[in-house]
Amino acid sequence: MIAIIDYGLGNVKAFANVYKKLNIPAVIAGKSEDFKDADKIILPGVGAFDYAMTLLEKSGMKEQLTEMVTGRQIPVLGICVGMQMLAASSEEGTRPGLGWIDGEVKKFKLSSSTSTMRIPHMGWNNIKPVKKTGLMDGLDHNSKFYFLHSYYFKVHNHDNLIATTDYDGEFACAVGSDNIYGVQFHPEKSHGWGVRLLENFSRL
Repeated sequence: MIAIIDYGLGNVKAFANVYKKLNIPAVIAGKSEDFKDADKIILPGVGAFDYAMTLLEKSGMKEQLTEMVTGRQIPVLGICVGMQMLAASSEEGTRPGLGWIDGEVKKFKLSSSTSTMRIPHMGWNNIKPVKKTGLMDGLDHNSKFYFLHSYYFKVHNHDNLIATTDYDGEFACAVGSDNIYGVQFHPEKSHGWGVRLLENFSRL
């Protein structure tokens, strides 16, 4: 069973709907008891880093989430701000992140005043898988995903880099370490490519 953590941020119903169509058991978890038996976990998120961390702590689910992911090695997929929360810290705020993947969250800085790029990075963009992993099965440089963010995950260990995207320079759009994964884009809004990635995650 896949547990979709509902701590007040992210379109949890969209993930539930994808898994319902795939006939894959999933539950929206609003309290610790809801996901104690899960074998996969999705951590969604939108908005500001500090606010997301505060809500997760206030939800009462952070302790069990940590025990399951770092103790029992249950696979977890962080999405958008949920991915950024996997880092140790963020330039967007002052609160510590979960620190499950070695890295920090940085704000986009455009290369020049004449750049045609805009912040936030919003809309469709290709991804470039750089590491073979089950999460990316069937996906390649022609796969497009929907992005909406002004900050990106800077990995400290290149072995944790799964895929990149080019937006006035390459940045990490997917990261992973053992049972812990994160994607900056929104698979729940990315049509067939997103469905494929979420199905891949269910099989890890």
